[in-house]
Amino acid sequence: MKSIIGTVAFILAIVFSSNAQTDAFFNQTDVFLKKHVRQGKINYQAAKTDANLNKLITQIANQDLSKLSGKTKQAFLINAYNLLVIKGASEVYPTNSVQTVSGFFDTKKHTVGGKKITLNGLEKDLLLKEFGDARFHFVLVCGALGCPPITDFAYTPAKLEQQKETQTQLGLNDPNFVKVNNAETQVQLSQIFNWYSSDFGGNKATAIDFINKYRNTKISTDYKVSFYEYDWTLNEQTGSISTLEIEDNDGNSANRYVVSSAIPKGTVEAKIFNNLYTQKRRTGGKDSGFDARETFFTSTTSILYGVTNRFNAGFDLRYRRVNSGDDSLSPFSVLGSQDDANNRSGFTNAGPKIRWAPTAKLPNFSIQSQFWIPIGSDLGQTATQPYIDWDGSTWLTQFFNDFTLNDKFSLFTEVDITFEDIGGIDRFSTSAVGILSYFPTPKTTIYVLGNYTPRWQDGNTDYFAQAGVGAKYQITSDVEVELLYTAFTDKSLQENNGSAATYNLGFRFSLF
Repeated sequence: MKSIIGTVAFILAIVFSSNAQTDAFFNQTDVFLKKHVRQGKINYQAAKTDANLNKLITQIANQDLSKLSGKTKQAFLINAYNLLVIKGASEVYPTNSVQTVSGFFDTKKHTVGGKKITLNGLEKDLLLKEFGDARFHFVLVCGALGCPPITDFAYTPAKLEQQKETQTQLGLNDPNFVKVNNAETQVQLSQIFNWYSSDFGGNKATAIDFINKYRNTKISTDYKVSFYEYDWTLNEQTGSISTLEIEDNDGNSANRYVVSSAIPKGTVEAKIFNNLYTQKRRTGGKDSGFDARETFFTSTTSILYGVTNRFNAGFDLRYRRVNSGDDSLSPFSVLGSQDDANNRSGFTNAGPKIRWAPTAKLPNFSIQSQFWIPIGSDLGQTATQPYIDWDGSTWLTQFFNDFTLNDKFSLFTEVDITFEDIGGIDRFSTSAVGILSYFPTPKTTIYVLGNYTPRWQDGNTDYFAQAGVGAKYQITSDVEVELLYTAFTDKSLQENNGSAATYNLGFRFSLF
């Protein structure tokens, strides 16, 4: 009896261990695809250096296929095919097409389940021959624009039926995949329906019957059917969202972060931007010397989450320090000052923010809006403490766009609308910002900045303007550091014969 129980326990242990391994594979594949796939295209440059890709390829090689069956085996092999294509393309990237690799599909062999097999063998022998499902053609992605787009999620046994059905419907309702010309009573189909004719019934008529099962608008059986040329261009990301690939003179590539884009679905972006604004004044009038200094240090932490590829939500938290005194004070003394009649520090406001890219046709245009709510009390100047921030709320809405001029230059534009100290002084301002960036290397950005901001309050108008120079360096694909210096001119400062400048240090982290 004990031996029987021990044998059963041993078998169950093997089964559960196998399930745990495949579950881990599905989860890790999902994380990898969410990180590197955006809108059906792949960031091959980042995937190429991602150690997790090699780990997944190893799992594909070591998986015992005899322990898999049904939907689990199908899901595993679909993911395996797509990952092996990504791996193969990454090995020769940058390239325009996987077709540049001789025998990419029918000669080059990969280890799957301990056995050597080509991509065509995986597709035809392990999937189509055993399971006979034509919908595989809409979930297996060959690394080209001509095939259906790759998903940013893994295929899993529990969802496989729904996933295959959804991807088939999306593909067959895509006018770029099934090209219907009602005026000419013609329809052009992908070469997939020609190369794999037997999977769709063996002729054009049965192919149309298959397509119509998934089409929202049916295709008439009287339409003339032809096949358009397959597009083997690599399905790579080319700056359509959040990053833009740039290349230096030696052919080294990297992805430039595009400030104006919405961040991708499922990702988290954290920014910490430190701004030190300092101004000198002549309190005795224009004929006197500089005898006073005011300095504000503001550290803003921003968190943004990709709800979708075009809509992000998050929040801001602002910490401030203020220091005032005579002209002998260093601008940086504010960082170590103790709170007293001339110094003050604390968290001053926080609030929600959203970013929205309204149209896919302009992926680098977005609208960002944030509402800051005071979280301190008596933030304005008091009898015992200096002004540190507004006592009322602030609503800031920004319109961003980034224009790529060429491989080395881009122009970023920004228009802001701001309502400050709502319920207090109620100041309204608009702002126009232009930033011309130069990329001497793929990881380095040097830029110049110009900004003009008129302000209206109680029927009066003033303005400030600033110009500056900055630099960014991409430490890794997910971490960037920024330095910026600007010189300020301000109408009210000019009237008091003062001057101002800012020193800025920022960090950006992309989290997945």
